[in-house]
Amino acid sequence: MLGLNYEIRPVLAGLRLAAPPALARGWVWPFRRLHTASPLAQEVGALRTDSAVSLRGVSLTLLAAEKEEAKAVLMLFLKKQGLNKTAASRAINKSDLFIDHLVSQLHSIHKSRYLVGRELTTLEIRDALIPYLENLQIEHGSNLVDVVENFPNVPVNENVTAEVVSPSVILESKKLPDETSESRKLKAISRVSGSVPIDKLPQHVIYLIELGMDLEDIQQITRKFPAFAYYSLDGKVRPVVEFLLELGIPKTELPIILRKRPQLCGISLSENLIPTMKFLEGLGLDKEKWAKVIYRFPPLLTYSRQKLMSTVDFLYEMGLTAQDVGKILTRCPNIISYSVEENLRPTAEYFSLLGIDAAVVLQRSPQTFGLSIERNLKPITAFFLEKGYSLEDLRTMIQRYGALYTFSLVENMIPKWNFFLTMGYPQSDLVKFPQFFGYSLEERIKPRFALVRRYGVKLILNQVLSLSSDELEKVLKRKLKRNGGKVITE
Repeated sequence: MLGLNYEIRPVLAGLRLAAPPALARGWVWPFRRLHTASPLAQEVGALRTDSAVSLRGVSLTLLAAEKEEAKAVLMLFLKKQGLNKTAASRAINKSDLFIDHLVSQLHSIHKSRYLVGRELTTLEIRDALIPYLENLQIEHGSNLVDVVENFPNVPVNENVTAEVVSPSVILESKKLPDETSESRKLKAISRVSGSVPIDKLPQHVIYLIELGMDLEDIQQITRKFPAFAYYSLDGKVRPVVEFLLELGIPKTELPIILRKRPQLCGISLSENLIPTMKFLEGLGLDKEKWAKVIYRFPPLLTYSRQKLMSTVDFLYEMGLTAQDVGKILTRCPNIISYSVEENLRPTAEYFSLLGIDAAVVLQRSPQTFGLSIERNLKPITAFFLEKGYSLEDLRTMIQRYGALYTFSLVENMIPKWNFFLTMGYPQSDLVKFPQFFGYSLEERIKPRFALVRRYGVKLILNQVLSLSSDELEKVLKRKLKRNGGKVITE
């Protein structure tokens, strides 16, 4: 990336350790010797001097992009280990040397790709780094964050005697700038700044502007995902954008899609994106609706097949048919983002405890399975039980209206419940028509009820809300005529 060609001498106990690129400053590298049987030591230390990766000819732009990609992978991994966004970000901000080391891993694993001048895609970077991080997690467990923040001073396992050694690091390279994560982010943002003349902006930025995308949109994308500022036009952005347009996605929707998942532009069409689409079509996703599917959930095509299959296998485990699975993937593709063990399975078990068929909920409202059991599902269950409804009533309601649990208790259900109490209907009517909670209180429920009251007639709750305006008027007039009454004027 910066024309680096690094190697380390000497060898300690038969173990050669490759220095991260950021150590190209002539540093002495103090570290603790790891147990020779350690999987991490064997993997981290396996980069021998005779196989050191030459990075000569790799551009500064590509180096910056791959660092940002590596940071994104590390952030995702740390969050999956249970860290919240703030803690993960804090660790990332202290991990410059470790990020450089991850990039060195990429160049070691994919040496042949760089020799022919081929850029790695986002999925290739992820597939290369995730197994490495998983091995690191297995070896260091709860000390993983310490490893990331203090690299290369790797903590020693308790059963290994610590031995501090100071090998001489000999590096034949240019020095990398001493940049923080924040400064790299600011540099990426500066590439797409409004102060830069249009003709001096990166080529892919000019291309997107010509397609009708606002520079402000591109700046917003870069703030969230700095690597986007370094994407190549012909290597990444143009092929993906043109493919999306060919699928029928309107130009006006491109900014929304790219804001949600700029990493799409880092995916190879022929090697990743199109094969993933074919794979999903084989699972039943409606290929005629790809434009809608991608608009609903752009990250879908950036997931690995292993992740896709883990979700699909769970759906089959719940007793759904292939046709059901295809419909769910088409209507609610973001179900792929839900963790099987942290979201899907616990939610299914919760509904089962209530005597509710989880498969029915999955079919009718798969988005329910992305909700928190403690913050969303349990409070709604408690709400109905406190109002005098039985579990049998609740089972009937969810069978009839699968989206019942997706509404906000405070902002939706309580206000509608309070108004329902003024309408004169028995509580049992909500068991018959739980869809009541799916209508807008201000735009549908209140105006419709006021209209029915003005006619002075009685209609079942279903009729009041589900009929079209014209149909409702006709029903009200027929009812009024049969009763021989007149419309009440205020």
